[in-house]
Amino acid sequence: MTRILKRPIPLRSCEMLTQQGIHPLLARLYAARGVQDRSQIDYSLKALLAPETLSGAHDAAVMLADAIEADARLLIVADYDCDGATACAVGIRALRAMGAQVSYLVPNRFEYGYGLTPEIVDLAAHAEPDIIITVDNGIASVDGVARANELGISVLVTDHHLPGDELPAADVIVNPNQPGCTFPSKAIAGCGVMFYVMLALRAELRSRGAFAGKDEPNLGNLLDLVALGTVADVVKLDHNNRVLVTQGMQRIRADRMVPGLRALFAAAAREPERANAFDLGFALGPRLNAAGRLSDMSLGIECLITDDFARAMSLAQQLDTMNRERREIEQGMQEEAEAQLAGIDVGESKSLALFHPDWHQGVIGIVASRIKERAHRPTIAFARGAEGELKGSGRSIPGLHLRDALDLVSKREPGLLIRFGGHAMAAGLTVREDDLERFRTQFEQAVTEMVEPSALTRTIETDGALEASLMNLNAAALMEAETWGQGFPQPVFSDCFEVRNQRLLKDKHLKLALVKDGTAFDAIWFNRAEPLPARVTAAYRLDINEYQGVRRVQLMVEHAEAADGSR
Repeated sequence: MTRILKRPIPLRSCEMLTQQGIHPLLARLYAARGVQDRSQIDYSLKALLAPETLSGAHDAAVMLADAIEADARLLIVADYDCDGATACAVGIRALRAMGAQVSYLVPNRFEYGYGLTPEIVDLAAHAEPDIIITVDNGIASVDGVARANELGISVLVTDHHLPGDELPAADVIVNPNQPGCTFPSKAIAGCGVMFYVMLALRAELRSRGAFAGKDEPNLGNLLDLVALGTVADVVKLDHNNRVLVTQGMQRIRADRMVPGLRALFAAAAREPERANAFDLGFALGPRLNAAGRLSDMSLGIECLITDDFARAMSLAQQLDTMNRERREIEQGMQEEAEAQLAGIDVGESKSLALFHPDWHQGVIGIVASRIKERAHRPTIAFARGAEGELKGSGRSIPGLHLRDALDLVSKREPGLLIRFGGHAMAAGLTVREDDLERFRTQFEQAVTEMVEPSALTRTIETDGALEASLMNLNAAALMEAETWGQGFPQPVFSDCFEVRNQRLLKDKHLKLALVKDGTAFDAIWFNRAEPLPARVTAAYRLDINEYQGVRRVQLMVEHAEAADGSR
């Protein structure tokens, strides 16, 4: 069952925004998303939170400035997803532009697991670094930092994940979620944290006169990378993140991006001048992530740091090939997961924990996400890891903080979880294969206690009805130009329609003609094969479909149900 709900629209905020010169449609949408004043949609660079408000950023800048002056060797240890790759690329590009001697290491997830482990430190030690810099990881790496300390290697942790009970004994930690940090944007991605550290470093070097007689590096040129990592990591788009994404998107649309992004757009057959968050999250992000899922992320990072477009194009094509392979693997795994699902009464269970001995470790997160969407339950998919162990990747639903649920399980059953980490909507964990059933029981109990029963019914929040006079290209273009995403959702409307025509495309997509107030609109419902009744209440997005140079409005149906007793 799916419920269609309408977001409340605070009329006072809506009127205030309209009076401040915001288009009435956008004013209504912004007000429904908590915007009360025009300043909250100021996406200029001056609207960014100041770097000095991020705890540890100044100390990190001093540490790195000293290292650059001493010609010390820096080594970035990156995570193996899109956020980690873009954070690494931001660090490599910025540090080299500021005169640092820096290289990187990205662990193979299958050999070394996640984070700065002691094994990774031993591997890194072969490069004889003076300082290890973690990006998008490290806040849980207590043992790894301890190993670096034993070897006399300094550690700078930059991360955004939630810390555990014990912080690593790093020289400096920059993480907005560490205790005592008052930085307002707790949802900033790993690439955003690294961008802030680089801003602080540039300011520190400026104060030391390092740029006397020469141009300072323009760190704004890295915002295309920050936008990609932020959107792909599905962090909440609070105001500060919207500034970062909007600024990056403006550079992408103006073709002011690194060669690797231009190559990824070409490999994905997307047009940069019309780029939106969907392109970053569902076209570029998966191609980069494919390297980390099936091999290691070095291929993706090389694509992002090269200034040679021909090389970037070659790497992007390899990433595209990997992504196709990933999709084939995922398809088979999803079919197996759905076969398991057929034997489970989802209505009775509050959570799902699925395992198949042949599943691929690198793709279980995507399978968990797909099954979570289908069943609307917090879902963890497991694959075999090291001998006797299972690696799990989980995705949650609104209303359940997944990492907190795993934390509750670990406190009730000490030793059941070998390791775990993550945030509200996604998390990873390791258990022994023999303990899978015990984990299922404990996870189900934790979810049952923590989630409100109403959260287990799928809901689609909409912005209500859209006047037929606004269902046009101008309104669609207005919305397309804005920055939407997690926590600041893309507009979805809900209306009653007459279904005039419907036919199947490629045996799986429903192509429709929907009529409202006497006007017919082209519409499509992807991955829906069943026909609709004569009248429906539909939740939809307003989209622009371009074919042979002609642009038309198209409705992208998210959900539809019979209206007025139609069958």
